[in-house]
Amino acid sequence: MQNIKTRYLSFYIISYYTGYIIVGTAFLMAIPLITSLLMGEWNPALDFVISMSVALIVGYLMMTLGRRTRKGEVQVDWKYGFIIAALSWIVLMFLSSIPYLLSGHSKSLLDGCFDVMSGFTTTGLVLTQDLDHLSTGLNMWRHILTFIGGQGMVVLALSFLGKHMGGAYKMYCGEGKDIKLVPNVKDTTRIIWKISMIYLLVGTVALWICGMFIGLKPLSALFHGLNMFESAWSTGGFAPNTQNMMYYHSFAYEIITMILFVLGSLNFGLHYAVWQGKKKELLKNIEIQSFVITSFALTAFVVLKLSQSGVYTDAVSAFRRVVYNVLSAHTTTGFGSVYAQQFAHEWGDFGILIMVIAMLIGGSACSTAGGFKGLRVGIVFKGIIADIKKILSPERNIRVEKYHHVKDYVLEDPTVKGAALIIVCYMVLFGITTLLGTFYGYPLAQSAFEAASVSGNVGLSIGVTSASMPAMMKVQYILAMYLGRLEFISVFALFGFVIGGVKKLCVKH
Repeated sequence: MQNIKTRYLSFYIISYYTGYIIVGTAFLMAIPLITSLLMGEWNPALDFVISMSVALIVGYLMMTLGRRTRKGEVQVDWKYGFIIAALSWIVLMFLSSIPYLLSGHSKSLLDGCFDVMSGFTTTGLVLTQDLDHLSTGLNMWRHILTFIGGQGMVVLALSFLGKHMGGAYKMYCGEGKDIKLVPNVKDTTRIIWKISMIYLLVGTVALWICGMFIGLKPLSALFHGLNMFESAWSTGGFAPNTQNMMYYHSFAYEIITMILFVLGSLNFGLHYAVWQGKKKELLKNIEIQSFVITSFALTAFVVLKLSQSGVYTDAVSAFRRVVYNVLSAHTTTGFGSVYAQQFAHEWGDFGILIMVIAMLIGGSACSTAGGFKGLRVGIVFKGIIADIKKILSPERNIRVEKYHHVKDYVLEDPTVKGAALIIVCYMVLFGITTLLGTFYGYPLAQSAFEAASVSGNVGLSIGVTSASMPAMMKVQYILAMYLGRLEFISVFALFGFVIGGVKKLCVKH
C-alpha cells in the first residue's frame, strides 16, 4: 500500500511541475501571435491561436492532475527535479512543433519535432522546408525557441512563474546548470534573464543599424537583427534564411555576431562577476584560459593548412571563412560563412577533424553553449598534471591543487572523475551517432562532422542533415541533441523512472 501511495505521489510531483513549465512556455506563443497579427499574417496567427490553446490545455491538465503538490503534501527531491526537467523538454517538443505542422513547412511530425529540439538545444540544424518564405510569425517562433532554450525553460518558469515552486534548485540543475549567482535560485534565474535581456537590447540595436547600412529596409533590418541576436547570444545557429550568414555579405555583420556568440558562450557566473567589477576573472578563470588556448591552437592549425593548400590566400578571407567558422564551431553556435559542401571539398579531412574537435569541446559550463565544456577540459587537464606532479614529488610532500572558476576550488579526485565521466558520455554518444551515419552509407568524415554537430549542439552541417535522410537518423539526432544539451543525467533519470514503472507494472500483472 505504501509503494502504491509513493508511486501516485511521484506522479503528482512530476505532473504538476511539468505542467507549470509547459504553461510558462505556452504563453510565449503570444509573441509570434501578436507579430503575425501586426504583419497581417492571418493564417499563421490562427496557427498560433490553435497551438497556444492546445499547449495551455495540456499544461493546466497536468497541473490539475498534480494538484496535491500545490498543497504542499510532497517535496521535490533530486530525482524528481531531474525527471521534471527532462520530461518538460519532451512534452514541449511535441507541443511547440504544432505551428510548424499547421504552417505546411514541415513534411512530418518527426521533422517538426526535429526543428523544435534543434531550437531548444540551441543546435540550429534545420529540416523546415522553404525557409526563405516562412511567415514573420513562424520565423519569430523559431528564434524564440532557441533564445529560450539557451537560457532554459525551467529557468523561464522559475523566473516569472515560480512563487511557490518547491525544489527549484533541483529542477534548475536538471537543465544542465549548477551555478548559483546569489543564494536564492529564483533570484539567480532572474539575474540570468536580466543579463540576457540587456544584451538583447544592445545586440539587436547594433545588428539593426548594421542591417540598414547594408541595404535592408528598417523593419526587415529590425526583424533580422532580433532573430540573429537571439541565435548568436544563445549560440543557436538559426537564421531567417537558407544562406545563413552568407545572406548578409557583410564583414561588419559577421564581426558583431562573432562578438555576441563568444559572449553567449561564456558562463553566466563570469558575466555577473565582471558586471560586479571583478574584471580579473577574465584572466584567472579556468574556462577562459581553456577557451583561449584551444581556440588559438585550432584556428591556427586550420589557417595554416588551408593557406598552404591555396584555399584562402589573403588574411581577410582566412578570417571571414576560417576564424569565423572555427569560433562558431567552438562556441557551438553554428553560424556558417561557407556552404556545407565546402567543408567536404575544400577543407579536407584535416579541416573536418579540427572542426569535430572544436564542436565536441564546446563553450563554457552554465552558458548557452553545448559540448563537454571548457571547464571540464581544464579540470581533466589540471587533474592529469596534478597526478604527474604527485608521481614526481617525494612521498611526504602533500600538494593541494586548485583551480579558479569565479572562485577558488580545491581540485579533488571526485571532481576530476565527474568531469571525465561526462566527457566519456559525450564521446560514446558521438561514436554511436557517427556509426549510424556510416551504416546508412554516408562517408566517415561527413558522418563524424554531423555527429559532432548534433552531440555538441552546434548546428553546422556538411550536408548530411536533410528532410530526405532516414527516419532513424532523425530520431538519433534528436536524441543526441537532447542528451547533449541536458548533459545526460536528467535524461538517464527520466529513462530510469519510466523503465522502473514499466517493470513494476509487468510484475503486478
